[in-house]
Amino acid sequence: MADTNARPDGTTNEKLGRITFRAWRRGFREADLVLGPFIEQVGPGLTEAELDTFEALLNEDDYDIYAWIIGDKPVPEAHAGPLMDKVQAFMRDHVAMAVQQGAG
Repeated sequence: MADTNARPDGTTNEKLGRITFRAWRRGFREADLVLGPFIEQVGPGLTEAELDTFEALLNEDDYDIYAWIIGDKPVPEAHAGPLMDKVQAFMRDHVAMAVQQGAG
């Protein structure tokens, strides 16, 4: 039986939901506030491969992920690439927007 909740690329909404849940519940608030909005806003447009890459990123330590995103530590080769570039760009845009709206 076909999954009626499949996205056009074949990824199920269940998978995206699971990844979204994990992105919002990192245990390190700063990471939550980047990864959660990123996957909610950008996730539906990611390919299956990009979702797999993002899910693998979520297996890493929160403090390391956040340090890679903000540029405090170099991104390891296993996570460097177009997806991390998207997360870093989202962080820059997200923070800039929050500051313009009076956050922080």
